[in-house]
Amino acid sequence: MARILVIEDEVDLQKVLDYNLRRAGHEVLAALRGEDGLQLARKRPPDLVLLDLMLPDLAGTEVCRALKRDTETATIPVLMLTAKGEEIDRVVGFELGADDYLVKPFSVRELMLRIEAILRRTRGERQAPAVVEFGGLRIDTAAHRAWVDDAEVELTALEFKLLRVLYERRNRVQTRELLLNDVWGVEADITTRTVDTHIKRLREKLGSAGVYVETVRGVGYRFAEKPGDAEE
Repeated sequence: MARILVIEDEVDLQKVLDYNLRRAGHEVLAALRGEDGLQLARKRPPDLVLLDLMLPDLAGTEVCRALKRDTETATIPVLMLTAKGEEIDRVVGFELGADDYLVKPFSVRELMLRIEAILRRTRGERQAPAVVEFGGLRIDTAAHRAWVDDAEVELTALEFKLLRVLYERRNRVQTRELLLNDVWGVEADITTRTVDTHIKRLREKLGSAGVYVETVRGVGYRFAEKPGDAEE
């Protein structure tokens, strides 16, 4: 069972989600406005937030930004629900740290499967060591922070997720399509150039530790197995 916060201003949809989530054994918190949702998330931190982008008071993107900026709610996964289906909307959502994105109208069965996938993944992450060190790189997965040679690196939520996924799969080649699916949460309907752009930006921010992220020409990217194995 998980505690799931639903921030959705369509009352009928809110009732449908409440019924199906409770039927699956989850505890449900509900808010019709963004600000109310933020207060609930801080008062009773959920295991997952279902977040509509079109809210009457705050844009869903602003709610997501506030959740990821607050250390008490930064690690809570967010699944965005919206009538917007344009690529730019998905990109903005993932840049802010959303874990998945579902366009209305959607199948309740598909939503429940995505929820279970996110919960399985995040529960597995909680069992992993909170702080890991790799050469001059240190990663705090619980706090979503990273340091290179003891200097903190300012990463966006998506950049941090990209770094974590690459690190956890050390010495295993990750195709651009796989990274789109596992980091952005979508199958390859966003151009693979998005991955290249973010890898370039991540390397630049990591500075001397950027060499740990290696390019496998014609295939994708790989995180070095050991610090000394990184290619200059």
